[in-house]
Amino acid sequence: MEGFDQLTKTISLENYGIKNAKINYQLSAEKLHDISIAKGLGKEASSGALAVNTGEFTGRSPKDRFIVKDEITQDRIWWGDINIPFEVPAFNKLYDKVVDYLSNKEIFVRDSYACADPNYKLNIRVINEYPWSNQFAYNMFLRPTKDELKNFSPEWTVINAPGFMANPEVDGTRQHNFAVLNFSKKIALIGGTGYTGEIKKGIFSALNFILPVYRNTLPMHCSANIGKDGDTAIFFGLSGTGKTTLSTDPNRSLIGDDEHGWTNENNVFNFEGGCYAKVINLSRDNEPEIYDAIKKGAILENVILDEHGHVDFSDTSITQNTRVSYPLNHIENIQVPSIGKNPKNIFFLTADAFGVLPPISKLTPSQAAYHFISGYTAKVAGTEAGVVEPVPSFSACFGAPFMPLHPSKYAEMLSKKMTDAGVNVWLINTGWTGGAYGVGTRMKLKYTRAMINAVLNGDLGLYNYDDYHIHSVFGVAQPRTCPGVPTSVLSPRATWKNDKAYYTTAFKLTNAFRENFKKFEAHCTEEIRRGGPQRYAF
Repeated sequence: MEGFDQLTKTISLENYGIKNAKINYQLSAEKLHDISIAKGLGKEASSGALAVNTGEFTGRSPKDRFIVKDEITQDRIWWGDINIPFEVPAFNKLYDKVVDYLSNKEIFVRDSYACADPNYKLNIRVINEYPWSNQFAYNMFLRPTKDELKNFSPEWTVINAPGFMANPEVDGTRQHNFAVLNFSKKIALIGGTGYTGEIKKGIFSALNFILPVYRNTLPMHCSANIGKDGDTAIFFGLSGTGKTTLSTDPNRSLIGDDEHGWTNENNVFNFEGGCYAKVINLSRDNEPEIYDAIKKGAILENVILDEHGHVDFSDTSITQNTRVSYPLNHIENIQVPSIGKNPKNIFFLTADAFGVLPPISKLTPSQAAYHFISGYTAKVAGTEAGVVEPVPSFSACFGAPFMPLHPSKYAEMLSKKMTDAGVNVWLINTGWTGGAYGVGTRMKLKYTRAMINAVLNGDLGLYNYDDYHIHSVFGVAQPRTCPGVPTSVLSPRATWKNDKAYYTTAFKLTNAFRENFKKFEAHCTEEIRRGGPQRYAF
């Protein structure tokens, strides 16, 4: 469904406190694209996509994400550095300032929804200061039909004002930008940042509370696809681990690339209507589906164009977090509707910059719970100021910044669902082999694809542990052979050619795992605690 430029329906925003605004309601992606260019807010790339610069912020600002602490949230939220409390009076005053700022302006409004399973549908109204932010909402949320819009009643509202700057001393924010969730008023209030990811992550964070608390459904920061026989595969992973790339498979239908729910009926459904992919070093050879999805209707963020509109995907002069958003229908092979059944395999993706984890290993249920709560990947030199060597990075449930409840809640739900459904769980290292970052090389994408295909095709002898080696440090089962992958690649120790250096580095990582897990131990069973590496450094 495209947007509607000739909708007879008119709306008022007076009930939000937004007065005398020029309201552009439910414009098509094409119209929003044209308005952005006419206003000098973006340029058209040679592919036809809209290229924009999000300004000061080119990624999320997790220290500026808040949740209003009230009677709904005060005893349920896992408060701390991730879920930072915001007082009710402070929210009300900040809200009034934002809607006053948007009054008398030209703004862009879109009605949409999240959750492809109609039993879980969440109606959303998005109010944007910028046209390209509204086009992002068109791309990323599910698009109602014209008939559905006639009696549309929004349950949640996103109010997005990138140009509004908070005063921390007065408004209770940390700095001038903010993203605040209010579960009582069902509002995501975003200001001071043009980064569009805050829009979708606001709703994702809300669903991560709503679904487990009220619907007994597991929300997941994952991608998912489905085979011709109806077998669903789920891919968990943090940014840069290959979640979008590996789930976008020409031989399997894409359900979604980032956010899903897993119901008691054993359905997996997409929250979204689009994809939001990193494009650093993107090429048609390695990622043809994503590359070809960048066309009219897509939005490129913070990329560099030459005078002919061609994108240099290797140019990170603005940010390493260059992005593209596009509707799911820009991908040829998609599941319609975005729902899968009977999950058979779950993949935990990690880009291990230490180069010590096996490229593929099978996890026991306790190991799966441990690694899910840990959510490990690694930062490499140059990705952040001050990072000069690999640094372990842990994000609980592979999405801690979006998880309002204690991670053990999600882990318990996942463990039960894995057991009930008989799902196999695999740890995939898409990071380094033959040494740590700076010495070794990044795992070849063709090898990772071959390992995943071997799992999905049933070629790895799932239940025959004679075909596996139990890793002496991490305790995981790594296959001895895999179709399409050199046997030498499957043993990380062998690729190093220096046992002492390998084990020294491996123990360094296991100590980081244990140190990180200390904050979860009191909430976890002994079985889960034993799912981690059991050997200690000398």
